[in-house]
Amino acid sequence: MSAPRTVAVIPARYASTRFPGKPLALIAGRPMIEHVWRRCQEAGVFHEVVVATDDIRIQETVERFGGKAVMTSPECATGTDRVAEVARARPEVDVWVNVQGDEPLVDPASLRVLAGLFADASVEMGTLARPLEAAEEDSPHVVKAVLALNGDALYFSRSTVPFVREPGESGAVKRWAHLGLYGYRRNTLLRLAELSATPLEQAEKLEQLRALEHGIRIRCGKVTGRSVAVDVPEDVGRVEAAMRDR
Repeated sequence: MSAPRTVAVIPARYASTRFPGKPLALIAGRPMIEHVWRRCQEAGVFHEVVVATDDIRIQETVERFGGKAVMTSPECATGTDRVAEVARARPEVDVWVNVQGDEPLVDPASLRVLAGLFADASVEMGTLARPLEAAEEDSPHVVKAVLALNGDALYFSRSTVPFVREPGESGAVKRWAHLGLYGYRRNTLLRLAELSATPLEQAEKLEQLRALEHGIRIRCGKVTGRSVAVDVPEDVGRVEAAMRDR
């Protein structure tokens, strides 16, 4: 069976409350969006890498460094909505991978794992998880993933889950941290984009719970790679330091 036709989309929005123009922020002399695009190219598993934006400045920047950008509606509420808008016009593409535009250190090996999940024809949606560190267990900023034996997600939470009733049994439980990268079969993506927010999603503020609440299975690839997201201008220095360390 041949590999499904897979396209990576990097949603890139100019407006940001905490960091306006974030995709164009210079990191080690290159705009952040270029770093993300190059990591996707290095993965070597995508038939195409596309930046989906609502701002001509981002489109022009992408085209200058040799990438492809498509303009999408400024009404898109989430990155998923932006990816879905691109997918609606491309019925020939089987699998769509949503790559966060604010993670210039995204690991190409992790992207390969994510794309590889769709070699299994039963996988509707995929994401990634890495081992959870002890210091992260109580942090609501690190999302925990609880997995079935086959790797499907049972739940995602900002809380420490699963709860271990008998302390002596804690060693038998493998704890996972969720990485916010997603892949979708085209039909699953388009269906998800039409669904309304769900109670668990609204409570935890985790968009992936919408899929689980509607019965969409999410297969989790297990990786060790980590990334450093850029949320505020001060994060640029952290990313540049991480680049030097590598």
